[in-house]
Amino acid sequence: MPERLETLTRYTIEQEHRHPGSSGEFSALLNVLATATKIIANQVTRGRIAGCGDMDALANEIMVSESQWTGPLSALLSEQMSGFHPVPGEFRRGKYLLAFDPLDGSSNIDVNLPVGTIFSVLRSPEDGREPGGADFLQPGVAQVCAGFTLYGPATMLVLTTGDGVDGFTLDREIGAFVLTHPRMRIPQDTSGFAINAANERFWERPVRRYVSECLEGVEGPRGRDFNMRWVASLVADTFHILTRGGVYLYPHDARDPACPGRVSLLYGANPIALVVEQAGGAAITGHARVLEVPPHDLHQRVPLIFGSRNEVERIARYHRMPEEGPRFDASLFGTRSLFRHLHP
Repeated sequence: MPERLETLTRYTIEQEHRHPGSSGEFSALLNVLATATKIIANQVTRGRIAGCGDMDALANEIMVSESQWTGPLSALLSEQMSGFHPVPGEFRRGKYLLAFDPLDGSSNIDVNLPVGTIFSVLRSPEDGREPGGADFLQPGVAQVCAGFTLYGPATMLVLTTGDGVDGFTLDREIGAFVLTHPRMRIPQDTSGFAINAANERFWERPVRRYVSECLEGVEGPRGRDFNMRWVASLVADTFHILTRGGVYLYPHDARDPACPGRVSLLYGANPIALVVEQAGGAAITGHARVLEVPPHDLHQRVPLIFGSRNEVERIARYHRMPEEGPRFDASLFGTRSLFRHLHP
């Protein structure tokens, strides 16, 4: 008799059984999210055949329409919303809030690179009142569940409920997510990092120091060679780090003092940070643990550095010594940049 596959549905039911008295709402929510992302995956993989010019808006519409009527949620928040979206009064409201980025990396669609959906689940206030925007302003440590779906060569769903990280692959023959990557762990050490090198002139000295030391390779203070990559897709880089290790840096930069970070806190940095920490890695803004950053705005953005724990801790140490490391002189970029070896 063939081995029985552990589908997401079976997985969530087993999780509920471990908590006597569970209402089933959480299992229902996870399966609703899975259904919504399967629909998005279908639209994304069809590309221009689907005939939709704005995939961000379509993905957002799918997430809202598939989840708002099902019962577990009281309100939703996404990158595509100016405020938040309370579940309409004609539907039953549940005890959870959902914050999500419907299509992270959407600029990659035209060049056929991976994109994904990021989600964060929070508890809704239990006093029976109407949900408000302030209810979403909870630190990342308060998340009940977080994860992302990656639409690549295979459609992958990665999630954590606060007890490790599990990865599921969409089996299109049976139409279900199947557990393929149980108990994912990020190696503590790595020789790879992901950063957008085009922003070098805006980096703070601690980041410039870290990248410079990596690029110096075996002749430098690290004593070994590093690989550098940048996909411009947060979900793709996260999955790579979950499976092979590495460090992702979208650090504080000097372009806009009013907006030091580029990654949304509530529906980007927080869910990714929870997944990373549950897989044994670390996630910081440079100066603080991401999951402890106090939210003050629904669309607040922060710097984000995460990945293999030992490398992230090194970067945190460098931020505590901000005056050490190379300065940047734009007039000498061609000959004295961190990437000077590219300029003979």
